[in-house]
Amino acid sequence: MNLDTPSLLIQQDTMERNLMSMVGFAQSQHIALRPHIKTHKSVQIARRQVEEGAVGITVAKLDEAEVMVDGGIEDIFIAYPITKKQKVNRLKELTKRANIIASVDSEVGAKALSDTFEDEVLEVWIKVNSGLNRCGVEPGEETVSLAKYIAALPGLELTGLYTHAGHSYGAKSNEERKRIAKYEAESVVKSAKACEVEGIRIRHRSVGATPTFMDAGKVKGVTEIRPGNAIFYDMVQVGLGIAEPEDCALTVLATVVAKHSDRIVIDAGSKALSLEKGAHGNESVVGFGHVIGYPSLVIERLSEEHGVIPINEQCDLEVNDTVEIIPNHACVVANLFDEYVVCNENEVVNNWPVDARGGLK
Repeated sequence: MNLDTPSLLIQQDTMERNLMSMVGFAQSQHIALRPHIKTHKSVQIARRQVEEGAVGITVAKLDEAEVMVDGGIEDIFIAYPITKKQKVNRLKELTKRANIIASVDSEVGAKALSDTFEDEVLEVWIKVNSGLNRCGVEPGEETVSLAKYIAALPGLELTGLYTHAGHSYGAKSNEERKRIAKYEAESVVKSAKACEVEGIRIRHRSVGATPTFMDAGKVKGVTEIRPGNAIFYDMVQVGLGIAEPEDCALTVLATVVAKHSDRIVIDAGSKALSLEKGAHGNESVVGFGHVIGYPSLVIERLSEEHGVIPINEQCDLEVNDTVEIIPNHACVVANLFDEYVVCNENEVVNNWPVDARGGLK
């Protein structure tokens, strides 16, 4: 491939295989698939997911939702609490163009939405904390209390509960990961049942997290899964045993720009690979990405434009050779580039923009 570097590559056949694995699992469990697009941030890929049967998509921020609506996606869940007036007003404008589901995890947030949508109907889901201890009310009584509050407000229709077991990324064993997945599912299923005892119907019980969705999705009562990273996978997922390196569809192509007796330097630094080694404490990651075909090489340090790899005299890489690197965390690396170079069997077949790159608001 005669590409300038650093470049962000997608192996399209691998990505398609990952997509069909998600679709096949959801179909086998008779549950819905609503993938999170914050991994790929691509209208093209979101369309493919919907074409293959996803009921809609999940986004993290309004910026992402607006980009996806502009791209023709018609059913979007915003898995982030919207509480500020400016954002609530943007949300209202967006609901005129697509079916939007909003997230709530406080009475303050619910009231802010109700005050703006009191003459309309906005579908909302409650975020339940299943152990990540980020956003979310506690399962059971606290969830029921917020559900009752929402049910009494004008303009809001509570239809679902959802959770995200992001702490599964830090699981130290497969057994621990499975325990997290079980609790993730039970936190929404049992909370939904508790709400229904109080007369509040909960149609949707949604779980996410790539490390857990194939276990949590099997728990009776779960109706939906929201994996994001599973479209690409990365070295954190490999370290968890969820994927193999050959399952990783996203890579960074870099060039060796310097070689010295004890090190080589590549043109992919923190602006291409990011400094992240796993957001939730994963300890399996070594260095700042896996150099394909060179398992003994470790990208030991990054500055903005440089990646430094210690070597011994046996290293056969020379200046202007290129290497492909599987990133530690695909989601943040995708956010660093303007476009994907789409490949099939190492032939470039397309270029896709990273449409929702930088969607912070």
